[in-house]
Amino acid sequence: MILNDVHRGIHKRRRPKRVGRGPGSGHGKTCGRGHKGQRSRSGFSQRVGFEGGQMPLARRIPKRGFHNRFAKVVATVNVGQLERLFQDGDTVNPEALRRCNLVKGRYDVLKVLGDGTLTKKLTVAAHRFSKSAAEKIQAAGGKVKILPGPTPVSQKQKKTSAGEESPE
Repeated sequence: MILNDVHRGIHKRRRPKRVGRGPGSGHGKTCGRGHKGQRSRSGFSQRVGFEGGQMPLARRIPKRGFHNRFAKVVATVNVGQLERLFQDGDTVNPEALRRCNLVKGRYDVLKVLGDGTLTKKLTVAAHRFSKSAAEKIQAAGGKVKILPGPTPVSQKQKKTSAGEESPE
């Protein structure tokens, strides 16, 4: 590699293509638009995904299912994993789980599930707990702490937020 050849042929301010300036320019007469047809006319525009009347790709591919854009992303951890990675008396929270690489990336809710056994006394802080996970943690002498954050809205709260009377 020759150092003074690095930028040869690269121009910071490229001149615009001058069309319609005679046959010697290579862009005369039809100005690079070809002969006749929709694209050769002035004012031509085309919607995104148009394929000349052919069935567009977005309509050819089969669609299936539904993806909720507003659903919460739930990170899950099992009780058996806590048993394996934490010592007796430790506090398990989202930061500690990140340090152990049990939860990675972005999530809205952390949920502890009950797969596995637990013999250590742990204080576990998460947004949600399965029934079996909470029972196993408490049976081992640990504590369950529910973190504030995104929680599911119950039917009762939906009705009262809509302005209706609550049935109490």
